[in-house]
Amino acid sequence: MVLNRKIFATTAILLVLAACAKKEEPAQQLENLPPEQIFNSAESMLDDNDPEDAAERFSEVERLYPYSEWAKRALIMSAFSYHEGGLYEESRGAAQRYLDFYPADQDAAYAQYLIALSYYDQIDDVSRDQGVTFQALQALRVTIERYPDSEYVTTALLKFDLALDHLAGKEMEIGRYYLKRGHFGAAINRFRVVVEDFQTTSHTPEALHRLVESYLSLGLDQDAQTAAAILGHNFQGTQWYADSYALLRGKGLDATGDTKGNGWLSSIYRRVIKGAWL
Repeated sequence: MVLNRKIFATTAILLVLAACAKKEEPAQQLENLPPEQIFNSAESMLDDNDPEDAAERFSEVERLYPYSEWAKRALIMSAFSYHEGGLYEESRGAAQRYLDFYPADQDAAYAQYLIALSYYDQIDDVSRDQGVTFQALQALRVTIERYPDSEYVTTALLKFDLALDHLAGKEMEIGRYYLKRGHFGAAINRFRVVVEDFQTTSHTPEALHRLVESYLSLGLDQDAQTAAAILGHNFQGTQWYADSYALLRGKGLDATGDTKGNGWLSSIYRRVIKGAWL
């Protein structure tokens, strides 16, 4: 029994040493390999669904053969691999290095798009802090404006709109919170942000309806009517307009906008009836 234990312990130690040697062996061997072979082995790791190790292997090409054509290709591939592995900060770092070294290269647009995508893919539910959403918007805007003819513009524009919609959703969530608790002034400020700054998002019809609710609760009937008029002009077929119209009718009011007032809603309504808004 004692002998068996010794044999087992010795075998376990040998297995551990063999595993360590196996890990060290590729790194030692890489220095003797040409860059193309290292690059191809990294691609094989990607094919085997091992993006993290692939990214490190691509980085070895850059380390061992700096400033070579293979190093350039490996750098953008390491950015891609890190992103595939969910290592977004590392992906941004590699993509930014690519832009620093090769700003005029044909893959520069993709590197910038990867930076934007690394932020965009971290956007979580609307209840969380939206700082990363702003970073995604900024990076997407750079992609769109700096590389207007690239193949990534269409997707970047779509993601830009979706990110805006996400921010508008955050404002709506906070506005609804205030509205339910009777903090009508605070709620109006949030809904106003959606109407003024995020007017092309899917949340605008509800924001206008919530303004109708808020202004009616404060006894500001004309502002409520103006909000409903804007809603009716642009989103008459929605349930939000039907709900606003019902609220107004319940108080003997109609959806008549104020064309002479100095308020922000009146200013928007004047633009609406001239066809210059939305």
